[in-house]
Amino acid sequence: MFILNNSESVPLYKQLYNKIRERILSGQLSADTRLPSVRVLANELSISRNTVEGAYQELCSEGYIYSRSKSGYYVSAHCHDSIPFSPNLASYLQKHPQESPSGYKYDFHPARLDPESFPAVLWRKCFNRIILENPHAYSVYSDPQGEHELRCNIQSYLESSRGVLCQPEQIVICAGLQQGLDIVAHLLKKNHSSVAVEDPGYHLPRSVFRNHAYGIVPIPVRHNGIDIETLKSSQSTIVYVTPSHQLPLGYVMPVAHRLSLIEWAEAGGKYILEDDYDSELRYHGKPFPSLQGLRPGGNIIYLGTFSKVLSPALRISYLVLPKALITDYKNMFKDYFSTISLFEQLTLSKFMSLGHWERHIRRMRTIYKKKHDTLVSCIETHFGSRAEIIGRGAGLHVVVQLQKTKMSEAELIGQADKYRVRLFPFSVTRILDEPRPLQIMLGFGGMSLAEIEQGVSILSRVCPPD
Repeated sequence: MFILNNSESVPLYKQLYNKIRERILSGQLSADTRLPSVRVLANELSISRNTVEGAYQELCSEGYIYSRSKSGYYVSAHCHDSIPFSPNLASYLQKHPQESPSGYKYDFHPARLDPESFPAVLWRKCFNRIILENPHAYSVYSDPQGEHELRCNIQSYLESSRGVLCQPEQIVICAGLQQGLDIVAHLLKKNHSSVAVEDPGYHLPRSVFRNHAYGIVPIPVRHNGIDIETLKSSQSTIVYVTPSHQLPLGYVMPVAHRLSLIEWAEAGGKYILEDDYDSELRYHGKPFPSLQGLRPGGNIIYLGTFSKVLSPALRISYLVLPKALITDYKNMFKDYFSTISLFEQLTLSKFMSLGHWERHIRRMRTIYKKKHDTLVSCIETHFGSRAEIIGRGAGLHVVVQLQKTKMSEAELIGQADKYRVRLFPFSVTRILDEPRPLQIMLGFGGMSLAEIEQGVSILSRVCPPD
């Protein structure tokens, strides 16, 4: 018997999922045990069949259970290869709900992912398979550019989903965006001395290129993306952009603007760094094709990552270099070793080749769309006309511009902190200190639906209208 609590903020299907998962991992439900039918369990718990089916489907998609045609659901044998989940720990977690590692109860940091999103069972199954299939591979150093098998899978995925046209030989596996940018900075340093960046924009590229002694040139962002005319009047020969979902404002660069940017790059050997960091997470309409796909032979360096949908802890990202830079890359880094574990690379490759990656994307898009829509609805309910939502419809955050307040950013963050609400300073994304309305970034990836509603409610009270 599973005891569910209607008064909890956690949905009933998720409560049921958690309880079945706990019993499987603790060994209370042994391998190949048949679970109650959807109808029987729904009647037993006095809940809808859809609730039971939802829990079973999620357990099935993550590999905890499997279905037999016309027979029902059964516990997967693979789950019992893992370390047992302690019943004592389960009891402790029920009594002491886990908070964000930061110590905040409501953490709106824009880079957080859903804490239960990582497909641990499927990942472990893939990991076990590559151990068995490659017993002699672990006594040698891996390919410094990244495992060829993984690069082939990434190439296939990018071509079908993002319109990126390249060969596996153009792909370099990196340990996160930071290392990817570091490689690019080394490659381009000989003939380039400054980098144009979006303002507001992501702060990490500024830091990486500044540490390589590049000049940093801020270019304002308009509703159609980076200001091309200002870029043309600058002396920069490299530009870093996020055209498919501008960070932080969420604008999408239209095709005409993309072509203008490509024309700028083609005039005089300039380079575009296209960061496509969260292109999978678009909730309304079709994803926009990449810049690189518009000019595969151009001076466009494409940057992608697995951190926004799969896990930032894996530290796996990739570059797609123009063919003209491949020789320079090989000459410059010929004595380097890969910084990413061979085990992780081959596990990810297996995960992709078995179709788990694209299924995982679809699953996360559904989960994050619910959170995105809840956040937007809560902002509209609690703030009304006091707030304008910028950049909705994609990614893991929105920007809220507060129309009728005299509070400063520091005051708002300080007041929110008293209620254990974490806000990421929007000012971090800006270079030029220009007067403008108060803007805040609200990330929703790591929060439950109830936490989003409660957190927004608190913010509306700590930031009253003037």
